Amino acid sequence: GVVCALRSGTLPASSALSLASAGPFMKLSAVRRLALAGSLSASVALGLQLQHGRDARPFGASVAFAQPRAAGVAMLASPAEGRARLIDGKAIAAAVRRDIKASSDELKAAHGTTPGLAVVLVGNRTDSATYVRMKKKAAAEVGFYSVDRNFDETVTQEQLLATVEELNADPRIHGILVQLPLPRHIDEAAVLESIAVAKDVDGFSAENIGRMCLRGGEPPLALPCTPAGCVELLQRSEIQVAGKEVVVLGRSNIVGMPVAHLLQSMDATVTVCHSRTADLPAQVRRADIVVAAIGRAELVKADWIKPGAVVIDVGVNSKPAPEDKRGYKLCGDVDFDQVSLVAGAITPVPGGVGPMTIAMLLKNTLNLTRHSLGLPRIPLRRQQ
Repeated sequence: GVVCALRSGTLPASSALSLASAGPFMKLSAVRRLALAGSLSASVALGLQLQHGRDARPFGASVAFAQPRAAGVAMLASPAEGRARLIDGKAIAAAVRRDIKASSDELKAAHGTTPGLAVVLVGNRTDSATYVRMKKKAAAEVGFYSVDRNFDETVTQEQLLATVEELNADPRIHGILVQLPLPRHIDEAAVLESIAVAKDVDGFSAENIGRMCLRGGEPPLALPCTPAGCVELLQRSEIQVAGKEVVVLGRSNIVGMPVAHLLQSMDATVTVCHSRTADLPAQVRRADIVVAAIGRAELVKADWIKPGAVVIDVGVNSKPAPEDKRGYKLCGDVDFDQVSLVAGAITPVPGGVGPMTIAMLLKNTLNLTRHSLGLPRIPLRRQQ
């Protein structure tokens, strides 16, 4: 009777939940059918499921998804049975690059200007060299002009500062990136501060960070790439942010604090957690959206996650894997296999946030080029 009344609309879902709490009136199979058909919200389905003493996994769309979802926008891979939907960072990054290429082609046609990106690399670190190579490949894909300045470990600070000054003065260059870390004898802060704000493609200058944090006034010329990538993932996956509880794990200047400010500017209620936070699992369990950027392999466990929550895993760590020819494999800050049984949507590692960082670097370069021509920037946040 409860099932029929729910299906016909004569019984509100909240009343069904109250009835279920008094006894096992609704078979679990019926709950599943109604939830999957959309007749029962994910939150009520979870409540009914819990009344039967079963593990709480969402049936279908999480309450964190905006409704209705725009066709062709969401980049959510179909989930395996009982698992979270995958937020496909590779597919979303490819879509961002296509948009950037189209905008770049328009700039060339209308203004005769090609966006230019310069990368300064010091030393022979394999990870840095690989990352720079990926940036160059992405820049070529969207038709940007790119310049490399490579130095060995013995480079002096004066040489680096002179190189940055040369790039600051080059009208073909619109964005300058100094790949970190630098050797110990180099003052990183001094080198980064020497980059002109109008060419600060990483978005870390004091002026850009200040503009990002202030309400109103002029927007920043560029935004920190990884935090901006997290926002782009949420928006292109049609995940509602406004009014949601967000927990950010980590308070670094590179990810944690900037992403907290960006999400707060989108009307989320944001809590930033860190190594001194008391009862970290309880804090995380409140969140509709979790951004994990704490740098500890698989720290976040399934019982930390609210059923149906969205999980953005920024971490890139390694763990032993004797079966892999490298002897290790990459993992995030989240225990993916277990958390994906509870979450509504989740980013994988690799293939989630990582590709977005480079895509947003290209978007920053495009916006700095537009700024040099007196054109308005392409905003990150969509109008609600």
